[in-house]
Amino acid sequence: MQTLLKILTRYSNFLVFIALEVAAFMLLSWNNVYPRSSMLSTANDAIAWQHEQISEVKAYFSLRSQNELLAAENAALRNRISAMDSAKTGDDIHYIPAKVVQMTTNRLHNYLTINRGSKDGIQRGQGIRNEEGAVGIVRTVGRNYSVVLPLINTHTNLSCRFAKNDYIGTLQWDGKDSRFALLADVAAHMVVNPGDTIITSGLSPVFPEKIPVGIVENSVLKEGDSYYTIRVRLHTNFKRLKYVEVVQNAAQQELEELENGLD
Repeated sequence: MQTLLKILTRYSNFLVFIALEVAAFMLLSWNNVYPRSSMLSTANDAIAWQHEQISEVKAYFSLRSQNELLAAENAALRNRISAMDSAKTGDDIHYIPAKVVQMTTNRLHNYLTINRGSKDGIQRGQGIRNEEGAVGIVRTVGRNYSVVLPLINTHTNLSCRFAKNDYIGTLQWDGKDSRFALLADVAAHMVVNPGDTIITSGLSPVFPEKIPVGIVENSVLKEGDSYYTIRVRLHTNFKRLKYVEVVQNAAQQELEELENGLD
């Protein structure tokens, strides 16, 4: 205690000076418009930044729910269009909205998992699409989730056709770039141009016809070859894939049973 008193006595002038400086600063801040406004501005900036961060978090979750709602609305709209088309074609196609919960894009055998399963009517072999175009085919089905083989899987083959003349080819992935796939079985007598539109052929119950697949990036026909090597830029951006639709074809099971009976 005596030591403390000695220190206070020794530095009393300095401590009084500091106290007066603090008091002067406080009086200046609250009685002078500019310093006070500067302090308030700094505080307001901090509060505004905090509110901005909170707002962004709320916007993120709000956007996510809006995207899910939009995906459901897109599926509902597609179902209405399909119902009108079925009156003309007789096809009974229904679309179930789903969300991608897991996905790979850098393997030879990529896959994706969706949050729909057998309880939602999902079955092995059903097609998967999104608003951009064809995505893949359901491989395995659980009660709540399903695994899909996307177009960017070397085991996936998709029957396609040229929109301009209905010429048939088979889409296969070469395991290199998730943006591109190869269209095989296109004979040399065909005229192939960059920008040609490739769509689903409708020759399989997996997909109805005319679902967008991609456009021709380039084609090579070497001397003596009977078939083109055609590179197709896929419409679906697998790096940003979030929401999809499962294609339910009421006739799919019957058609597959009939085809299997031929074996």
